[in-house]
Amino acid sequence: MDMRVKPLDAILATARRKSLHRSLGPIQLTLLGLGAIIGTGIFVLTAAAAQKAGPGMMWSFVIAGSVCAVAALCYAELAAMLPVSGSAYTYTYAVLGELLAWMVGWALILEYAVSASAVSVGWSGYFMGLLKSWTGLELPHALAAGPAWTLDGWMPHADFAAGVVNVPAIVVALGVTWLLVIGTTESARVNAALVAVKVAALTMFIVVTVPGIHGEHFAPFTPNGWFGPAGTTGMGVFGAASSIFFAYVGFDAVSTAAEETRNPQRNVPIGLIGTLAMCTVFYLLVAAGAIGATGAQPVTGAGGLPLQPGSAEFIAQCAALARSGSTPLVCSNEALAYALRAINHSVLGDIMGFAANLALPSVILMMMFGQTRIFFVMARDGLLPDGLAAVHPRWKTPHRMTIITGLFVAAGAAMLPVGQLVDISNAGTLFAFLLVAVSVMVLRLRDPHRARPFRTPAVFVVGPLAVFGCVFLYFSLPWLNRLVLPIWGAAGLVIYFAYGFRRSHIARGSVEVHELDRDAPPQPLPPV
Repeated sequence: MDMRVKPLDAILATARRKSLHRSLGPIQLTLLGLGAIIGTGIFVLTAAAAQKAGPGMMWSFVIAGSVCAVAALCYAELAAMLPVSGSAYTYTYAVLGELLAWMVGWALILEYAVSASAVSVGWSGYFMGLLKSWTGLELPHALAAGPAWTLDGWMPHADFAAGVVNVPAIVVALGVTWLLVIGTTESARVNAALVAVKVAALTMFIVVTVPGIHGEHFAPFTPNGWFGPAGTTGMGVFGAASSIFFAYVGFDAVSTAAEETRNPQRNVPIGLIGTLAMCTVFYLLVAAGAIGATGAQPVTGAGGLPLQPGSAEFIAQCAALARSGSTPLVCSNEALAYALRAINHSVLGDIMGFAANLALPSVILMMMFGQTRIFFVMARDGLLPDGLAAVHPRWKTPHRMTIITGLFVAAGAAMLPVGQLVDISNAGTLFAFLLVAVSVMVLRLRDPHRARPFRTPAVFVVGPLAVFGCVFLYFSLPWLNRLVLPIWGAAGLVIYFAYGFRRSHIARGSVEVHELDRDAPPQPLPPV
């Protein structure tokens, strides 16, 4: 293991120079978490999860939330100890060393940038649905969706019959990039208003759909089983859980607020578990409403096997069903709006689509901001060229890395379906969370007497559970998406040993701890 570590005492000394006021209680923490979590995942993933698990996706929400709970408790200890920029990257650098820190930072690109691409595609689906409902206009299919991807031998193959390029997704991704470059940011009031829009829209959905649930739509409850039928990958209840994990990302907004919390040892666990429990109940009600209103049985192909969402066969089957006038929920690009329209609430469906169109661009902005923050810290540590961290003389933003990130996000959104993007994103997130759990346990053994504002309860039970949960969900992903992480990691290792290994500040004998970091608590995962 690489033992080039940032001295923990130096980082902690920086953290102690200015302490944040402890003012948050358990209720405020829970509300913070609810605002951070509820959003994109439930708007975008309902259809893909239903295709993987059918009505059994309700169990998938519980499983994903449970894994997040143990991971969050591990995250909270390091967040309270190291309230500085960089999130999981900084924590790993201080405990496990530079090489693994680089790998975490590299994996976080899959978490932040690919997540932003997924949200862009999700926004595109709601935008196109709303445009059609309001005006009757539709973009040509070739310009409204990217191609479907399969493996031809060992090489990815694009099937352009499914689509060529997702133009609306490109437009929203580049629009957000432009806003970040010129320095336009959201105020707390605007962000709070958008959170209220999301929560109000989903509450409306529950109120309208749950009372009219049809019990027969829940049978069979697990049509694809728990692990998916033989001959499929990433399907079943556990496969859906690995995708639905995306709907909970943002939970560590609670853990990163530990330094601002009264009695963190008591209130942080209450906030974390309370947030995840309330979100899980909320998600279960939304899922029950969608299933009960329209049904959620998977689309099957030859031999009765369920088709992978986003695959060429799945898209072709959905198109055939649409021509016959019987489009199921699993084929919709705007699942919640579709469910409302299917039960003759067209106006409410439009309101749901409008709420998604309002709220989702702000999520893209926060994800891309998080990505540029990670790049900025890595460049400042010498692991990336200093030129990437250059600040624009007029707009005072890291414009170069913002533009690079925006182009990366737009390319992913243009060419990949939302399900594949979500699964790729989750692979990077699970890797980062796994190393955070390992870091907590290693630091407990290496330095057990160090002051900890929050201590993970039963750390040698919770930590291994977090590691197991992350590994289990990773191997529940479709194997093609699992393959992305090691390939991406190998490319990262080439870059690290070609540049960062020799050029990092620690390699050159310089340890820099930045006072400005103290003004920015660890960058939380963006709300989705």
